[in-house]
Amino acid sequence: MRVLILGGSREARELAAATSGERGLEIVSSLAGRVRDPHLPEGQVRIGGFGGTEKLRDWLAAEDIGAVVNATHPFAARIGANTAVATAALGIPLLRILRPAWSEQPGDRWTRVADLDAAARALTAFGDRVFLTIGRQGVGAFAALTRQWFLIRAIDPPDGALPPKHELLLTRGPFAVDDEIALLSDRRIDVLVTKDSGGDQTEAKLVAARAARLPVVVVDRPALPEGVAAVETVEQAREWLLRTAVRSDQDSTR
Repeated sequence: MRVLILGGSREARELAAATSGERGLEIVSSLAGRVRDPHLPEGQVRIGGFGGTEKLRDWLAAEDIGAVVNATHPFAARIGANTAVATAALGIPLLRILRPAWSEQPGDRWTRVADLDAAARALTAFGDRVFLTIGRQGVGAFAALTRQWFLIRAIDPPDGALPPKHELLLTRGPFAVDDEIALLSDRRIDVLVTKDSGGDQTEAKLVAARAARLPVVVVDRPALPEGVAAVETVEQAREWLLRTAVRSDQDSTR
């Protein structure tokens, strides 16, 4: 059974490594190509978008894909929606790997918001020095804010408009707590803005903000498309793929 892993995340790479040697599975990983120097997973890799729902559906059919695992970033809503529609149209099993969300801890000062526009509006209640850790996409939501100064951290330079007062910090995690504490102090940060990505690779900034008693604006995840099954771990996804492959083999021999 040919399996498409929609990736770019650590979970996608781990799943590709865990299943590439499994009998009865042929793994193809797909990366969107938005990161300049991505960590490539094991096995076959395609890079680039599909061009929308219809082209994705056509690609799945042409490549004889028997199952799809969406292991993209928790905020990759567009590809998630397109994949749900395309797989449903073809009757292809779909699973979402969604790492556990972060949870507020004692000492945290979180303000949860629905999206990036709401995060930009929420900043009026906080100080003028903002640590923006939302990746390179979506920074434009803050471009009209002229009062605040932004420290913008991303792997690659953001697209589109940027806030007039900013510093761009291009680097890749994971980050150590002590380094995050030093960064907050050195840049005199008043408030942190982050997406609820979950996982431990970038959680250190939350620990650092807690230690410094800084407020954090947390953007909630988009909802899953209706009817899409989800698991939290790579092992759960691997077990699902093995079960799906067995069912596929049984169906083909009837």
